[in-house]
Amino acid sequence: MKIAYILNTYPQPSHSFIRRELAGLERLGVEVTRIAMRRNTLPLADPLDVAEAGRTQYVLGAGALRLLGAVLRVALSRPGRFAHALRGALAMGAASPLGRLRHLVYLAEACCVLLLVRRGGCQHMHAHFGTNAAAVAMLVHRLGGPGYSFTVHGPEEFDAPAALSLGPKMAEAAFTVAISSFGRSQLCRWLPHDRWDSIKVVHCGIDPEAFAEPAPMPPGGPKLVTIGRLAEQKGQLVLMPMMERLKDELPGLDLRILGDGELRGAMEAEIATRGLERHVTLAGWQDEAGVRAALADCHALILPSFAEGLPMVVMEAMTAGRPVITTWVAGIPELVQHGVTGWLVPPGDADALAVAVRALAEMPPKERAEMGQAGRARVLERHDMYREAERLAGHFRQAISGG
Repeated sequence: MKIAYILNTYPQPSHSFIRRELAGLERLGVEVTRIAMRRNTLPLADPLDVAEAGRTQYVLGAGALRLLGAVLRVALSRPGRFAHALRGALAMGAASPLGRLRHLVYLAEACCVLLLVRRGGCQHMHAHFGTNAAAVAMLVHRLGGPGYSFTVHGPEEFDAPAALSLGPKMAEAAFTVAISSFGRSQLCRWLPHDRWDSIKVVHCGIDPEAFAEPAPMPPGGPKLVTIGRLAEQKGQLVLMPMMERLKDELPGLDLRILGDGELRGAMEAEIATRGLERHVTLAGWQDEAGVRAALADCHALILPSFAEGLPMVVMEAMTAGRPVITTWVAGIPELVQHGVTGWLVPPGDADALAVAVRALAEMPPKERAEMGQAGRARVLERHDMYREAERLAGHFRQAISGG
């Protein structure tokens, strides 16, 4: 079975779940061709990401002349198909704030991708995210390429389904993947009920072989870690007033922030203004080994997100045997059980976060470890990357066979 993965910018530090999915599929014997529109312009910290970049074909890296040549070749060899795809691109462009011109670029990319998947003998295409990668896959299919599917993660797709033409993309897809039951419920809103069976739930997965038995929790603390892009939707700024309230009450309190992004300057200002320099560290992006080391050296992951799909860092922390303090949003409550594997609080509520951190601090070490082990067992049961890859491969086979 030969599958083409259609991606926008790949690899990226925050998209390790795609890399794991590919590894799971290839372990099953699935041949995967990686096709991305563009390279990541930022340095890659993880050697595994560097290796993935070396295995990926980049559409825009070939230059404008090659792109134009692909358009002319496809338009002249299959004018009817090209007209069908052109209508699709213009319709999506009319619905999108990005406009028709951007979607004509997607059509040009699709012409190049069509030639690559035909050359590689690919039987099916799969995209991640319901944004431009799914648009390109849909246009390749209209040009006469193989069938396609795509995974919707959220929250971006749920914020702008009409602008992303999410319904039309799903309607033409062989199937659509949601990463949680919550995500599936949101996708059902954009398809007729007689097509709901085409929406499948396939969880993002953890490599159980990469997470040995959890390390003992460190002394002192409480030591917290948060991991993710520094962005509004992740809610990290809510942690600053929480830390200010608790720093005198809990002298050993420590927060390590892994990640980077547009809010780094605001985070630095908040740390300085609230006198948190001794308690908060901005550690930047880390590779997988760095993430595992940070989790081993903490008592809990804290993730104050305002909007999510189902965060990989929650799975990683739970697999590492660490309780999780996070918010009641999207698919998170499907994994984190309040009082059993961690604490769930309302998003944006610094007081509720402080209550949860106090509870963590007051919990005897034995109970903390038991909570962490309960979380580990839950993730290994629900998010084993090899079992999830088998589920996804089954959907690919069914789509290829026309079943």
